[in-house]
Amino acid sequence: QVQLVESGGGLVQPGGSLKLSCEASGRSIFSIWIMGWYRQAPGKQRELVATLTHSGSTNYTDSVKGRFTISRENDKHTVYLQMNTMKPEDTAVYFCYANNVITTPTRYLEIWGQGTQVTVSQ
Repeated sequence: QVQLVESGGGLVQPGGSLKLSCEASGRSIFSIWIMGWYRQAPGKQRELVATLTHSGSTNYTDSVKGRFTISRENDKHTVYLQMNTMKPEDTAVYFCYANNVITTPTRYLEIWGQGTQVTVSQ
């Protein structure tokens, strides 16, 4: 099996920064097409934050454009989310996401991490 292991969540003051990391581990992984981050605030639906394809195409939700940056290391099967100028409305559980994970001998269409809490507060 393949697992996504997240790290880097925590408490930060408004205007501060955090960096999330997520590593795919487990079976021998050949490639991962899309890696990214979603978030879910209390009482709200899970929403896309940012995604990044293996070839480098990015997609951000409007509310984080200019503040968050997604990056990845394909050889390490790791994705990062640098969050700057954070706001209280960024408070949520952040979930790592991987799409089209190619391993030997199995292909996984979607894998989710367990989530890491991010809280923006004084």
